[in-house]
Amino acid sequence: MESSGDRNHASLGRRLIRRFRTVMGGKRGDDAGGGQELMARSMGFAAMGFLTLVPLLIVLAAADPTQAAGFARWLSRALSASEEAQPEIRQLFAPPRRALRTTTSFSLAALAVFGVTFAATVQTGYERVWELGPARRDSSYGRVLAGQVLWLCLLIGYLLVFTNTALWRQEVISSPQGTAAALVITVLFLWASQKIALGGRVGWTALLPGACATTAALLGLRLFSRLVFSPLIVANAVAYGPVGAVLVVQSWLVAVGFVVYGGALAGRILYEEARRRRSPG
Repeated sequence: MESSGDRNHASLGRRLIRRFRTVMGGKRGDDAGGGQELMARSMGFAAMGFLTLVPLLIVLAAADPTQAAGFARWLSRALSASEEAQPEIRQLFAPPRRALRTTTSFSLAALAVFGVTFAATVQTGYERVWELGPARRDSSYGRVLAGQVLWLCLLIGYLLVFTNTALWRQEVISSPQGTAAALVITVLFLWASQKIALGGRVGWTALLPGACATTAALLGLRLFSRLVFSPLIVANAVAYGPVGAVLVVQSWLVAVGFVVYGGALAGRILYEEARRRRSPG
């Protein structure tokens, strides 16, 4: 006989799935709408990230004197790429010195604008998760733009923490203390990231579950990348050349977008479910 605890867990699972479909699908009873909406947002995240954010990060990595390998090294670490996959990733990007030589003041300004465009894409995704209207509808354009610039600076600062501190070394990040520090920093970044992107319209307490859920999912994605994406880079590079490696990187960016938005959505649903269970009646 099914216990009351089992029934409660099953009921909770059904409510979570129903809330997911309602928030992301836009209407009740739409079984596929939630998944399709989340996947569309994730693909938009990947496309905008590759077109707007990656060029900016290439220049930033090239300007960093402590990182002679440039952005390719950053990406290899993010993908948990194996020794065999790292040369294939390096072939996708120009050497750091060449990237710096070809960068002009105009192109740097354009890259900054592209980075803000990516911030706006993430902001729209978070607003969809929390079912909020566009920030520009409630605030001035200057305030919205300032928030997007602040979010972009926060992202760059987060990346620099992992590339210019002891956390960059594999022996440090692999230790229990290093792993704990990386997880705490990531939770704090995602917590503040949501707050800034949403223009302060959602409380800190409500945003914490999403930051924790996204961090856990990113850790899982890192393990998945080592087992799946890293071998795929080598196999696709042999079969299709550099374009094969690009397709794997793009697929990884889609997965990152899915984790970012899906984690925030899971956090919102769990927070609202906890509030519902605590409320009387």
